Amino acid sequence: MGKKKEKKTKKKGEKETAVLTAETPELTKSTSGNGQPQPAFTELSPIITIGQETKFDADDAPSTAADIGGIAKHLIPATPPEYNSSGKLKSSYYDKEMARLQEELVNLQYWVKEQGLRVVIVFEGRSGAGKGGVIKRLIERTNSRIMRVVALPVPNDREKTQWWFQKYVAHLPAGGEIALFDRSWYNRALVEPVMGFCTEEQYREFLRSCPQFERMLVRSGIILLKYWFSVSNEEQERRFQARIHTPTKRWKLSPMDLEDRRRWVEYSKAKDTMFAYTDIKQAPWYVVNADDKKRARLNCITHILSMIPYEDITPEPIDLPPREEDRGYIRPPITEQTFIPEIY
Repeated sequence: MGKKKEKKTKKKGEKETAVLTAETPELTKSTSGNGQPQPAFTELSPIITIGQETKFDADDAPSTAADIGGIAKHLIPATPPEYNSSGKLKSSYYDKEMARLQEELVNLQYWVKEQGLRVVIVFEGRSGAGKGGVIKRLIERTNSRIMRVVALPVPNDREKTQWWFQKYVAHLPAGGEIALFDRSWYNRALVEPVMGFCTEEQYREFLRSCPQFERMLVRSGIILLKYWFSVSNEEQERRFQARIHTPTKRWKLSPMDLEDRRRWVEYSKAKDTMFAYTDIKQAPWYVVNADDKKRARLNCITHILSMIPYEDITPEPIDLPPREEDRGYIRPPITEQTFIPEIY
């Protein structure tokens, strides 16, 4: 149901963009890949109302696999979701489902390695939206040599002189690898223009070139998935307050996060403009309703598994070979080794 609403909204945004193009011809010097003129980013109409987040009700959840956007039957929960009195997913149910999906992720990594697939998954969203939580669960049971995280620092002086996509290209996967981008080249569409870290021309150029860049990736054989984690104003406030008052979480709150919070509306405008330009059919944006972290993690991982066809080729159990026999080798005295203190 949420998917139908999303498509409808997108068409509406495209229609509004076309109207703006017709009314402001002097601002449409650039063209898209299909030859259609693109309006300047300052004139784009938001795809969705600023600050308004899509809400999903558990009662509206589809009941059959056919209703859930083509998700494979084996990925559908065997039992209906269980919620507590506050409407959140029960921890016991979440733990059981997460264990099941992580087993599927192991199956997926075997397939990706065997078939030499190249997979890029981009995670974007506001600060505190839950991107890191999903990434943590994705890599918890998988091989870091196959599924790895790309979380790049701010560009250094040399990188600032490079082509914007250059440092990201260096981290694209080889055959048999999955690269998880914890924020990505979309910094140029979000944090940089909002915080004033790039010029208007650099911003415009990114909006023109990003769709072409991503089409190149897809044509080269890379499987590209892009996820936007949508969190409400109230939930972001609650998570930030939790970080402030919990010493072990305080490191998660940076000065940039506080600016992100303060410039909520500007960030919304940047996100809507980004969607208008880069939500392309070759690499569409998938929105994750992230107000409930547990549901968001399960929904996102299920969707990832559904977007990459794979088969279960888990190796059969192996027999351990017998240990070789001692043949007169005398080991050094154990007292010559330095052991750590045994506190526990």
